Amino acid sequence: MSVLGQMLYAHPDDPEGVGEKVRAAVEACGLCAQVCVVCADACMREGEVAELVSCARSDLDCADVCETTQRVLVRRTAEEDGFVTSVLEACAQACDRCAAECEEHAQAHEHCRVCAQVCRECARACRDLVLALV
Repeated sequence: MSVLGQMLYAHPDDPEGVGEKVRAAVEACGLCAQVCVVCADACMREGEVAELVSCARSDLDCADVCETTQRVLVRRTAEEDGFVTSVLEACAQACDRCAAECEEHAQAHEHCRVCAQVCRECARACRDLVLALV
């Protein structure tokens, strides 16, 4: 088990049956944020940078939302008040938006292909956690 997993399972507010989905979402958000920042940087280094500005912006927006979601999840903010669900839904939407943008460039740019895939996986992890919380 990862150190993060150990910390989440050791938390006194770990709701039964949800801990694994929280861990998966936290890790997916962290990875997605990092991948999106790398993709944005790579977009800015491509020869046709003007065509990739929207992609880079979407990457950075997604990275910011993923980082925020990750921080909210590890704080174990009260899941029952709907706030966490709203944050997770916003994250999934940001990931979907970024994935769609990156998919437009995926054939020409490997970093966009990888980013789109990671964004789709993060959106799925966020939605899985939403389903476990309701």
